[in-house]
Amino acid sequence: MHSEGSCSTIKTIMSKLGEGKRLIKLVAVLVAEAMALLLSSCGNSERQQEIEYISGKYNVPEEKQLIVYTSHKEEVYLPIIREFENRTGIWVEIHAGGTAEMFSEVRSAAEEGRCDIMFGGGIESYEAGKDLFLPYSVSEKNILDPGFVDNDNYWTAFTELPIVFVYNKKLVSYSEAPKTWKELLSSKWKGQIAFADMNNSGTSYTIISTMEQVLDKDAKEILPRFYDQLGGRVLASSGQVIPKVADGDFLIGITLEETARKAMGQGEDIAMIYPEDGTSAVPDGCAMVKNAPHSYNAGRFIDFIVGYDTQQYAVENFYRRSVRTDLDYPYTGTLDQIDFDVKRSAKEEKDVFALWDQLENKGGQ
Repeated sequence: MHSEGSCSTIKTIMSKLGEGKRLIKLVAVLVAEAMALLLSSCGNSERQQEIEYISGKYNVPEEKQLIVYTSHKEEVYLPIIREFENRTGIWVEIHAGGTAEMFSEVRSAAEEGRCDIMFGGGIESYEAGKDLFLPYSVSEKNILDPGFVDNDNYWTAFTELPIVFVYNKKLVSYSEAPKTWKELLSSKWKGQIAFADMNNSGTSYTIISTMEQVLDKDAKEILPRFYDQLGGRVLASSGQVIPKVADGDFLIGITLEETARKAMGQGEDIAMIYPEDGTSAVPDGCAMVKNAPHSYNAGRFIDFIVGYDTQQYAVENFYRRSVRTDLDYPYTGTLDQIDFDVKRSAKEEKDVFALWDQLENKGGQ
């Protein structure tokens, strides 16, 4: 006779796993404790099948494993990684967080051979951290946008991500909304610009680099001016930009085209503007990490994310622009794209972050 208490125990254990979470030590312990109870008490329930599936994953041989550190949101990385798993039979261990956080963790993990792939974050961050990576030439390199190909093969571009302005349609009219980076610095917008802390958002660093290059100003000149324009209101993450503009906490914001289009598609009360004085469309990247314990599988993953199917999925489901030259972007809008200097942005990154930290510390006093 099956015990209701046993099934209840299993449900409690499984709830601790959390949807999409892949914590190896926790799962290993829980699966070991749960399997005996499951096999004897819960029959062929959906929960039993789920635990058996997870248990099977942890029994895969070393040559069928891959360790990915990613700064993408779960809605982006999870379907891609799961499809990769399904197609290849390779099980992926996922570590997720902000761009700066993940790059820091990758540096530590690489020294101990605990990481294969860094996935997400602007290519300027990869360019600045080339010492972290191993060169890998993707199988379809000739199909990729030549403007975003690393000739040394240390990183591979995933999707192109234009920077745009957004505004609250109820509180700001189109005629009032800023159309250029220079207008963004008008006193009327002081304290009303939604912008995330650079230490938590790779996009925010790309925004600063873009502003600097469009306005042809040095970072030491433009960053203090822009920080003052924020009026001491800095968001914890880039994911807060759209919601804060939509609910009226801020009148305008700076974000990625894909983020804005997705929010608009979901009915958020915002509108989007492509800066008339130009903007960047810097891709996010992917790279094989030094001392990768599963380097062959890492190469397969990089090939997969720039493959036709994955890129088409990213365009259709994430509102992202493909780095492949054989895929078009189906959405309207005039994009005046600048010739973004990736190497300049990478060279300046350390100093810009240091200046940002100084401004934040001074502002917090």
